[in-house]
Amino acid sequence: MPRRRLAYGILALLVLALGVRQALYMLYPFPYRALIESAAAGTGIDPRLLAAVIRTESGFRSHAASRAQALGLMQIEPATGAWIAGKTGDPGFTVLDLMDPAVNVPMGAWYLSELRRELGGRMLPAVAAYNAGPQPVAAWLASGGWSGGAADADRIPFAETRVFVERVLSSYRMYRLLYPDASAPRTGL
Repeated sequence: MPRRRLAYGILALLVLALGVRQALYMLYPFPYRALIESAAAGTGIDPRLLAAVIRTESGFRSHAASRAQALGLMQIEPATGAWIAGKTGDPGFTVLDLMDPAVNVPMGAWYLSELRRELGGRMLPAVAAYNAGPQPVAAWLASGGWSGGAADADRIPFAETRVFVERVLSSYRMYRLLYPDASAPRTGL
């Protein structure tokens, strides 16, 4: 509870100092925008959705590393990065490449697009699979445990994935509000 109070205090100070709109731009930045828009255009994914995933995964820290060894802006695990490199024809891939936004973002966008393809073209299940993996998400959808929609995202069985999806959805809504001019196809959730 004290962390939440601190966060609300910081938000209140930002709003007072900058105004609501500027405070929101600070909370929902769009660094690497040209790179994200380029990667999005190549996959048909809304760049604001990619920004929401990156914000949720790494907070836009290009050298982020998780306990699970996921690296970079889009938090790609080395084995997944090697698999993506093999599928996309990148024979020179090394694990250190995952720390390079120019490599990491296109790889993450390609992977999210591939998950969408595997899951019948549905974007929100692909977002869930980005966190949990495609097999659990396919099982949830097949069993009726989750419809794959935003309305019942609270039925996602894995707590970590449920929170991930909710955060991405929340960020995506804000990116759509703040950056209506983001270029690329609009793949809705």
